[in-house]
Amino acid sequence: MSILTIRRACLAKKLISHEPVITQLSCNKSTTSDNNEFEYIQQSRVPTMHFQPSLPRLPIPKLEDTCRRYLNAQRPLLQDDDMKKTQSIVNEFLKRDGADLHKELLHSDSCNKHTSYISEPWFDMYLRDRRPLPINYNPFLVFSPEDNEKYNGQLVKSTNLVVASLRFLKSLRANLLEPEVFHLNPKKSDTTFFRKFTGILPSSISWYGAYLMNAYPLDMSQYSNLFNSTRIPQKDKDRIVMDASARHLIVMRKGRFYAFDVIDKDGKIVSPKTIAACLKSILADQRPKTETPIGILTATNRDEWADVRSHLIELGNKDILTKIDSAVFVLVLDDEIIGSDEHKLLRNYLHGGAENRWFDKSFSLIVSKDGFAGINFEHSWGDGVAVLRYFQDIKKDISSEPHFHPEDEKDLLSASDTVEKLELKEDAKLKDIVSKELALYSKWMNNLDIGFMTYEGFGKKECKNFGVSPDAVMQLVFQLALFKQESRSVATYESCSTAAFKHGRTETLRPCTVQTQSLCSVMTRNAAVPIQEIKKMIVDCSNAHNTLTKEAAMGQGFDRHLFALRKLAEKSGKRVDLFQDPAYETINHNILSTSTLSSPVVIAGGFGPVVDDGFGIGYMIQEKKLGVVVTSYKSHRNANDYINSLRDSFQDIHRVLLSK
Repeated sequence: MSILTIRRACLAKKLISHEPVITQLSCNKSTTSDNNEFEYIQQSRVPTMHFQPSLPRLPIPKLEDTCRRYLNAQRPLLQDDDMKKTQSIVNEFLKRDGADLHKELLHSDSCNKHTSYISEPWFDMYLRDRRPLPINYNPFLVFSPEDNEKYNGQLVKSTNLVVASLRFLKSLRANLLEPEVFHLNPKKSDTTFFRKFTGILPSSISWYGAYLMNAYPLDMSQYSNLFNSTRIPQKDKDRIVMDASARHLIVMRKGRFYAFDVIDKDGKIVSPKTIAACLKSILADQRPKTETPIGILTATNRDEWADVRSHLIELGNKDILTKIDSAVFVLVLDDEIIGSDEHKLLRNYLHGGAENRWFDKSFSLIVSKDGFAGINFEHSWGDGVAVLRYFQDIKKDISSEPHFHPEDEKDLLSASDTVEKLELKEDAKLKDIVSKELALYSKWMNNLDIGFMTYEGFGKKECKNFGVSPDAVMQLVFQLALFKQESRSVATYESCSTAAFKHGRTETLRPCTVQTQSLCSVMTRNAAVPIQEIKKMIVDCSNAHNTLTKEAAMGQGFDRHLFALRKLAEKSGKRVDLFQDPAYETINHNILSTSTLSSPVVIAGGFGPVVDDGFGIGYMIQEKKLGVVVTSYKSHRNANDYINSLRDSFQDIHRVLLSK
């Protein structure tokens, strides 16, 4: 079943399988805003940042463990002679350069106990990269549709998304948003008692109280940058700025910018009908597309964008740029009709035409003319944990408690005087730059290939019945699909959150293992191997993957540790053989870059390839189905050929697991 079959059926139940169904409230629900229930999406017993002071610090692995894990990850990638050479380099690194750098890292970490050892260099890595943001960094997520098709109209959907986002914002800033907690046994810890017990503990020890109940509060330091935040282009290194005092929303349509307040001077959310009236006036604007859509500039090389931004300011556009930068977020109203075109859906949220996008903003809510909705978010400020939490909470809010209804449209008053049309000053130089960048962007996007598939009847539930990890199965399928095409194992990246630690970001999980390589070899050479032996090999792959997952989630991978050591070496101008070894470059040239943000309310999500000859693989795991979105560059690889290989690989693995 395709993504859009779901939309046409308007049955969210098919998306959420055994999860609780999110139902619509009746259409005569009051939209008054004279009480706190309207102002806040949640009013948690436990303050949002209650656990933050007592979160454990991200550990720095032992250097010996890092070297061992690094070598294990290299084994399926290197020939015997190359492996011996790399082994020798690592042994020398462990005794000399590595030991010195590790000691320096430990000292630096002990002097900065307020944060994690990876936080500063990881921010620096993002902000120094001069490549354009779309495809290279910004991921996207698309919401599942509403059950009631009337709530999928562009105006109604947009209004409810804005209101829900503001309710989330206010709950976050009032410390009323439920803290994010990973419950190992939800029946025992996701309870009223847990909240009462941990809530009365001082913040300095609250994490330990949660830990006693086998629950793990997650870092929430990234959440503050969700709203009123943007990335500013600067030469050599960008910066992130935030202005929490700003009360306005920026709306983009036809490449034009509009602004209006969504929070009043008393700090209250503007009424849903007022917000809807403002959006209606924007949708009624009959002006054609702007001839100089400066949004394209956020899709360019960062140094070049920094130069053009300075030129924009010289032309007298500083106030408008500041208004865009400080806005609560950007709402993009597209005139595109997605219809039943899955490729158009994926492309629209991954990159669009860029004329009607502002990729620098922390996130943009994008709503098509026919009511598809999703987000595209800038990645330097934060990771998927914070974004998915926001995404799920506002989806639940617009589905269970919409504050604007289709019949409310007839009561809307004119808001043309409330909405500010932002008119940028232009000159011939700016117009010429924009024109050239539009052509370059179009050429770039034409080289991008996107494929997608869903595999029905095989998901989380069945994997657990087989005694294998669903994530391990997905990663094994990715390996097998490429092995079928090229008869080799390649460097593979799987993102794993380290949000269980203060200022944790992500760790790399290396799912290409000697176990997956052995299995791929057996399954592609038509050897007479008993199917039960192959089944055992799949279980072995899953067990190895589970070990790697646990290590990565606990900050015990090797990638971030080596990354931090390399940055220290570069800072001091020290040449280190390990980082000069071709094997180190190979393992960091990730042909398969994979990440999942699985949720019943996500119908699609993904990102671009991280290397020119690689695949970007966004995937979802649900109770009874698995889904994949694959991107690649046509000049190097064919995403749809890989999708076909994936389909065959899913069938092969499924067939083996079903065997008796």
